[in-house]
Amino acid sequence: MGDTFIRHIALLGFEKRFVPSQHYVYMFLVKWHDLSEKVVYRRFTEIYEFHKMLKEMFPIEAGDINPENRIIPHLPAPRWFDGQRAAESRQGTLTEYYNTLMGLPVKISRCPQLLDFFRVRPDDLKLPTDSHGRGKGVVNITGPIILQTYRAIADFEKTSSSQMALATGDVVDVVEKSESGWWFCQTKTKRGWVPASYLEPLDSPDEAEDPEPNYEGEPYVTIKAYTAEMEDEMSLQEGEAIEVIHKLLDGWWVVRKDDITGYFPSMYLQKSGQDAAQAHRQIKSRGAPPRRSSIRNAHSIHQRSRKRLSQDTYRRNSVRFLQQRRRQARPGPRSPGSPRGESPPRPGDGAWQPATQPAKPQPAVPPRPSADLILHRCSESTKRKLASSV
Repeated sequence: MGDTFIRHIALLGFEKRFVPSQHYVYMFLVKWHDLSEKVVYRRFTEIYEFHKMLKEMFPIEAGDINPENRIIPHLPAPRWFDGQRAAESRQGTLTEYYNTLMGLPVKISRCPQLLDFFRVRPDDLKLPTDSHGRGKGVVNITGPIILQTYRAIADFEKTSSSQMALATGDVVDVVEKSESGWWFCQTKTKRGWVPASYLEPLDSPDEAEDPEPNYEGEPYVTIKAYTAEMEDEMSLQEGEAIEVIHKLLDGWWVVRKDDITGYFPSMYLQKSGQDAAQAHRQIKSRGAPPRRSSIRNAHSIHQRSRKRLSQDTYRRNSVRFLQQRRRQARPGPRSPGSPRGESPPRPGDGAWQPATQPAKPQPAVPPRPSADLILHRCSESTKRKLASSV
């Protein structure tokens, strides 16, 4: 069997998406060595990071040693995410970029990193519904993306070239909100990844942005070990199966292992069966973002801070949900006098709500007196009548 390689890459267009935030994805038709054709969807942030990785892998061909030796094409991005017009104009640039890339020597055009980047992912197979804002092509895109504006609550020093440094009070536009807790932001002069925990919206506290807890849980597997540094975090080894019950936007999710809950970095989690190669590359380049509670000298412009549920609340609601699920899973009919089960906790609630109101207690019925007691209470004349009748 021959080696795996890509014959051709064609850009089909782009679509507007709304989850987890408004963004555009580019649609590529990838023709493989076995003549199969697959459609994949990639964000521009992914494309640009792949381009930077390719330059690091081949410094000579990237012109880092001698500019005259450069054969890897340029990927200019003077204005990345300014709306539909920028997305449209970038199509020609991406088409030329990949046409040139596929014509490079085999060590570049068929390198494992390029093949992995264009392999079909689970998200490529799950087409978004209309509620997610999926368009049917360039013509049907509903309008430009309106970027959200946030403010830095503390100084942030970048640790890699893909990140962006912040000073307290800096105002940025959020281009992409990744589930990892790293958000891609831009200003007029710079752009890069920033921890979501360092940002707050200008208009109001952002506790309403986080989704509601899901105590049913989603199955995930840890792809990197983590040792808890705070009491409300959870220590897990690589390869452990857990359930995610609350996906918070700062990248620190509440997970459940048996009856125990705690915070865990979402970057170290992946759904079972998915390829972990891309996730490991992100971990290597950025690592888990810091938590809001670990930031020193944070200055918020809001008097009301962002509210979070306590781990006691998560644990209490989770245990009760699991108890209810176990009761429902038990076989056998329920006796008429058995109490009804309890409903799962309402998202965001700290208390467990019963499904129905308890029945009002009925007055106790006194026991019927025995025959000997009745006879004892009778008069002497009545006793003689009873004896004679017998």
